[in-house]
Amino acid sequence: MSTAATAAPLDEASATNPSRSDVLAAEWRAYFLRAHESPRHPGARDFMNADLRQALGRLIPSDARVMEAGCGWGDLIGALPQATRAGIDLLPENVAEARRRYPGVKFEVGDVLRPPSEGTGSGGECWDAIVCDRLVHSVLDVKALLDGLGARLADDGRLYLTVFNFLWELPTRIAEWVGWKRPAPTANWLSDSDFRNLFDLTGLEIVRLEDRMMLPLDVPALATAVNHYLARVPPLERLTLYRIYVLRKRRREMTPRPMSVSVIVPARNEAGNVEAAIARTPVMGERTELIFVEGHSSDDTWAAIQRALVTYRGPLQLSAFQQTGKGKGDAVRLGFARATGDLLMILDADLTVPPEELPGFYEVVARGQADFVQGTRLVYPMERGAMRFFNKLGNVGFSQLFTYLLQQPIRDTLCGTKVLRRSDYERIAANRAYFGDFDPFGDFDLIFGAARLNLKIAEIPVRYRDRTYGETNISRWKHGALLLKMSMLAARKLKFV
Repeated sequence: MSTAATAAPLDEASATNPSRSDVLAAEWRAYFLRAHESPRHPGARDFMNADLRQALGRLIPSDARVMEAGCGWGDLIGALPQATRAGIDLLPENVAEARRRYPGVKFEVGDVLRPPSEGTGSGGECWDAIVCDRLVHSVLDVKALLDGLGARLADDGRLYLTVFNFLWELPTRIAEWVGWKRPAPTANWLSDSDFRNLFDLTGLEIVRLEDRMMLPLDVPALATAVNHYLARVPPLERLTLYRIYVLRKRRREMTPRPMSVSVIVPARNEAGNVEAAIARTPVMGERTELIFVEGHSSDDTWAAIQRALVTYRGPLQLSAFQQTGKGKGDAVRLGFARATGDLLMILDADLTVPPEELPGFYEVVARGQADFVQGTRLVYPMERGAMRFFNKLGNVGFSQLFTYLLQQPIRDTLCGTKVLRRSDYERIAANRAYFGDFDPFGDFDLIFGAARLNLKIAEIPVRYRDRTYGETNISRWKHGALLLKMSMLAARKLKFV
């Protein structure tokens, strides 16, 4: 556990008649001054620390600027792979040792319970990622800790808060008695509802969470089976030793941030929908460009697009490209590569999700309510014939599966309408090798990438309409089997790790 950012040392008045809080703060200070001491049997401690380093190394994006609050001797922040790292600790003795051990990391003395302008250290700098490892258990005021961390977090940053499961309070005391853990002063043991209430009070919201470790011992074969698989099965997740909350600032800006918009329209055999797509797409933000990407159509889709480009005189900026590859995913990537807008949108050319609903997606991202927004067709009643029975049944099943795998509620995985910032898409593309080139649709490439970067995902209910032209390009059985394969990939890369 990192060094506590507890209250300041006792002053002269409190030293003669200390309160219970003063005494507890002094006990925790003395505890962390001996942080280098090991329990009699350090295996459990070392096993958990290794698991935590592995988890945070995976969860925190590689390009993030990372700071650890209450860094102690710097062993955790020193083990992370990011290029820019820093640590803040209340105790000068620990900071001096951390600087000696990890000269490539910037360490400062500071109290993270205070806003940067009031405390020493950090210089008011904001961070893409802040790690706070079990510090909540030793501070006198958890709300003040969360306020202080939020003040140091960049607007689009993430807080990685690790906490013990309150159900492990008694086993932890037993571990201290048998020598697996160093005896600690009285600690805070908070439930999930306690944390969620504190997050609401301090303007934070959960992006995702990860429950880890049921067996805190390195027992060959058994530890992997229990911690990587059994601990991921509901409701056994509730019995794990510790949890990592990934949090972001809760924001709703009164005035939407001005952004330019690129709407990508993958179009294969959609000649009859080209003019309607242009006429019905509204202008959003500072400017809106509409980009058609035609993909090996057997009708005259490309000719219809070319005619529209010649005759159009409206406020949209139009352009069109033809695929050399195959599949909607390839079309989306081509369109995104050619886009110039701050905000990227996908509009299916069948117009079963009305283009008139796109401004609602723009508002959610422009106001900072979410980073990645997609439509859900499974809330409102559908027009007769809009979605076949087995297609709807498959969508419902996969929505439950992906909500479990991604730790964010996703009701409709296959709705083609998706919106995200171009800067976030570029980060997703840069990290695409983690999953591989696996998705001909393009939907899951974006969803998985957004989840890996801990983007806040939101869904907007849309009225799903029946086609007025052409036939669906989706094969329910062939593509259903492919979705199962993608689900296994998500389980292996995102959940059971």
